[in-house]
Amino acid sequence: MANKTHVREGDTVMVISGDDKGQTGKVLEVSPKEGKVIVEGLNKVKKHVKPRRMGEKGGIIEAEAPMYASKVQIYCSGCKKAVRIKHKFVEDGDKTRKVRVCAKCGKTL
Repeated sequence: MANKTHVREGDTVMVISGDDKGQTGKVLEVSPKEGKVIVEGLNKVKKHVKPRRMGEKGGIIEAEAPMYASKVQIYCSGCKKAVRIKHKFVEDGDKTRKVRVCAKCGKTL
């Protein structure tokens, strides 16, 4: 059975717990099997990298580490806060499609 997360790649999210609490960023990668997400510019860790080829430099680099998806909520630009989402069906010509909307203000996300 495939696990699902409430966020997708490209979503703007706000961290609701941990060291980066209150900061927002864009989701770069989602790993539903582990239940983790990588958020741009948040949860930075330092990695020690060895040079792999001749002439390549090694050193310490900063990279974004995965965090649990339960620590983030979708950020609504209308409410200017982290919100839950609802699903709504919208008629688009002859097709009906399901969209995600803010649970507080009703803005499409």
